[in-house]
Amino acid sequence: MRVLIADDHPVFRRGLRALLDCTDGIEVVAEASTGNEAITAAREHEPDVVVLDLHMPDGTGVEAAKQILSRKPGTGVLVLTMHEDDELVFAAMRAGARGYLVKTVDDDEIVRAVKVIGDGEAIFSPTIAQRMMGYFTAITRPAELAFPQLTDREREVLTLIAQGCGNAEIAHRLVLSPKTIRNRISSIFTKLQVADRAQAIVRAREAGLGGP
Repeated sequence: MRVLIADDHPVFRRGLRALLDCTDGIEVVAEASTGNEAITAAREHEPDVVVLDLHMPDGTGVEAAKQILSRKPGTGVLVLTMHEDDELVFAAMRAGARGYLVKTVDDDEIVRAVKVIGDGEAIFSPTIAQRMMGYFTAITRPAELAFPQLTDREREVLTLIAQGCGNAEIAHRLVLSPKTIRNRISSIFTKLQVADRAQAIVRAREAGLGGP
């Protein structure tokens, strides 16, 4: 499993590299200390997993994740940071990160997370997972009551529209073709009796979809 480490703290970066390099089945192929370096290194080395801090010079890790995944969607992005506020957590998820851990976790948990992400699954620290569950429970229950005419898939699409996602990004997130997404959106507009995307976003956010 090929891993890229992107973090602007050299001591932490070296320690993480030593930890992963001594783990069977994992090879650290590159390091980066800035967002732009991470994007370039991912392009050159094509890692299976990118372990990414969110606050680095010349841009955020969220933007780096977006660009890395836009070029190679199958890359597993694991956020490993000191920050766990809701805005950053959900920004990282919207960017396509499949894991989110704080740096206070044990070494074994980091290694396990890298392996899980590399296998195509997702992993979040317990505190992050609890807050995610609370967040999604809060926004989906009233939305389901508000839009009983929508299918579950249409509600997913509407949620992403309310978050500001374009058709291409929605197709990527839901692993559907752009044509299918266009058809779903047309159906949503008809069922909600709205004329355009802006009106759909207003309706969705009033119902609690797409975040506060």
